Amino acid sequence: MIIEECPHAGYEQVFSCRDEDTGLNAFIAIHDTTLGPALGGLRMYPYRQSADALTDVLRLARGMTYKSAVADLPLGGGKSVLIGDPENSKTEAVLRSFGRCIDTLGGHYIVAEDVGTDVADMDMIRRETTFVAGTSDSGGDPSIHTAYGVQQGMRAAARTVFGRDGLKGLTVAVQGLGHVGMNLCMLLSLEGAMLTVTDVNPSLIRQAVAEFGAAPVDPAAIYRTECDIFSPCAMGAVINDQTIGQLRTRIVAGSANNVLAEERHGEMLAEMGILYAPDFVVNAGGIINVAEGLNGYNRARARRKVAAIYQTMLQVIELAGTRHISTARAAVVLAEEKLTRSNH
Repeated sequence: MIIEECPHAGYEQVFSCRDEDTGLNAFIAIHDTTLGPALGGLRMYPYRQSADALTDVLRLARGMTYKSAVADLPLGGGKSVLIGDPENSKTEAVLRSFGRCIDTLGGHYIVAEDVGTDVADMDMIRRETTFVAGTSDSGGDPSIHTAYGVQQGMRAAARTVFGRDGLKGLTVAVQGLGHVGMNLCMLLSLEGAMLTVTDVNPSLIRQAVAEFGAAPVDPAAIYRTECDIFSPCAMGAVINDQTIGQLRTRIVAGSANNVLAEERHGEMLAEMGILYAPDFVVNAGGIINVAEGLNGYNRARARRKVAAIYQTMLQVIELAGTRHISTARAAVVLAEEKLTRSNH
């Protein structure tokens, strides 16, 4: 097993982890531990090249720093990515090898589940290290909590844009029907929202249509679908130069990390009159739940903390208005102010 440090400006530590015997090829990025040890999920994805995986882990780790800061968690920001197809390449040997890599960092980074990994994978990694969260006995699958947090963020945004409490009668276009996206559809359906859905997996679209009466659209058509809220719940960078002009919505609020391809797209949304609910604000429910499991899990307490995302989103909107900046910028300002205060 080879663990090499590959320094990057603005990051405390970045590691490349490889093990020829097991096929492990991974990156771990630790962005900032001002508030506490870095906690962030392990994403498994068949990146076309290592450079793509490295770019992703750096963006994700930075987002986790801001996510924990805004959520007032005593945690720093980190992330890990495992190169490979989770359907075909995820083995016990690979996961345990990765667990040994985590263990060498001595608690500087704590891993949890993310896209392509789940509770069972965290249980497997725990055979090699104690620096793991989101296991079966410490809160379990965080996706329902992430979805609940996004719902709270949507409610705050809808209150601002439409002057109404709740989402009943609003149309929400959900892009991505993985664990979080499907749970979000369930919550929105129960609240009385009308759903338009898409996914690269047709069977998941059929499931959402059958269970929630959702209207299906092709993946490429989701951006130009008329809706009250566009909810990206798949991969990041979906708001970009090619898609932003297609949007027919008043609010963007979803569970995906790094929704904006570039920071300037947050300014563009504001100029278009579209309220952006910053991803690391509204999708923090999962990390809040995982963090709760680090010191004796209490489900009711975790849910109360996730519900507070509603107030946090209103705080971001107020800050944006007061300082005449976009909500995307306001969320970063809020996070950086909390990090600065903790340094003094």
